[in-house]
Amino acid sequence: MTDTVNGSYGNNKAESGATDNHGPSLSNKGFETRAIHVGQSPDQWSSGIIVPPIHMGTTFKQYGPGLHKGYSHGRGGTPSRNSLEKCIANLDNAKYAFAFSSGLATITGVCALLKVGDHVICGDDLFGGSAKHFSIIGTDRGLEVEFVDTTNVDLIEKAIKPNTKLIWIESPTNPTLKVSDIPSIATLVKTKNQGILFAVDNTFFTPYLLKPLDLGVDIAAYSLTKYMNGHTDLIMGAITTNNEEISKRIDFILSTMGSVPSPFDCYLVNRGLKTLALRMDRHVQNATEVARFLENHPQVERVIYPGLESHPQYNLVKKLSKGASGMIAFYIKGDFKTSTAFFEALKIFTLAGSLGGCESLAESPLKTSHESIREDLKQKLGINENLVRLSIGLETAADLIDDLDQALKIAAAAS
Repeated sequence: MTDTVNGSYGNNKAESGATDNHGPSLSNKGFETRAIHVGQSPDQWSSGIIVPPIHMGTTFKQYGPGLHKGYSHGRGGTPSRNSLEKCIANLDNAKYAFAFSSGLATITGVCALLKVGDHVICGDDLFGGSAKHFSIIGTDRGLEVEFVDTTNVDLIEKAIKPNTKLIWIESPTNPTLKVSDIPSIATLVKTKNQGILFAVDNTFFTPYLLKPLDLGVDIAAYSLTKYMNGHTDLIMGAITTNNEEISKRIDFILSTMGSVPSPFDCYLVNRGLKTLALRMDRHVQNATEVARFLENHPQVERVIYPGLESHPQYNLVKKLSKGASGMIAFYIKGDFKTSTAFFEALKIFTLAGSLGGCESLAESPLKTSHESIREDLKQKLGINENLVRLSIGLETAADLIDDLDQALKIAAAAS
């Protein structure tokens, strides 16, 4: 927070907060160092406390009409939110970051940049909530939405129309873990020169494994609920951008629509970011071991993990990211009775939705996250009764493998 009295409204955002009152710039320091220190200098607080305090107040003192220290109302910004946004921006090599009340709220914010009649190209394999948002809420408010396999850049180019204003993709996708060639899509968007915004949901990779803005993306979106918080105890989202005009519009949209997170939740994500690098390394390590085990299991038909050589975009993943994250999808041999027996036999994995926490989770996308997706799209994507999605946590890898092995054996006996 600045000590200068001014008349600005909102959270007085800094551009990434790289210096952050620590004296020497932190911009050339490592990811782990920046995750712990950016936006969190003890010099910001009169007490000198090491951990940023939680500012739960809803309003702030004014020193004259419209004159304040950068904050006037909690909806426009708080020191707790500003601290988090500075850190996220810095980790994503972004000038600006905005924290939202949920991951889906980030889509609401981005769609508010559009107008009636605008054409939106979406990846055909999105989180179920995202797909519903675009296909139902988006079309209801006058957007023309088209779903395309974004791993094929030619299909994206063919889908672009004169009124196309947004391309929204997930990479990797949810739940079938397809990876798109982000730099090639970014180049395509720029060659069209018609003001198309290119947005990437980078939730699965996080800024630790991949930074979309460095690859030419206009907007990176995150469900902070997942890996970046990492402890399965809050719901929040974030957007990053290097575009000043987009940042001004998103800032207005966020404070006007009111899709803001609580200061306490911002504090929790700040805490989670301090261990993001350590956690992601362990997620990748565990997931790689589990995926290799599953690939050789007689009860498994096919494994989808971007870190396996068998993945169709394996070389692209190696080129673009530091790792393949902690999500695995696989097809169990048998039918719905078989997969149900598998889920019921798990002891360490918990049958639950969501992902990215310390604990390992298993789910049937057909019956949870993607239950409401159109039947024809489910069939096209292979979202069926045999598909299992795993969120690999931080437990001992051997214990996870043993749990999967015993559950698969029970499932085989039930089929």
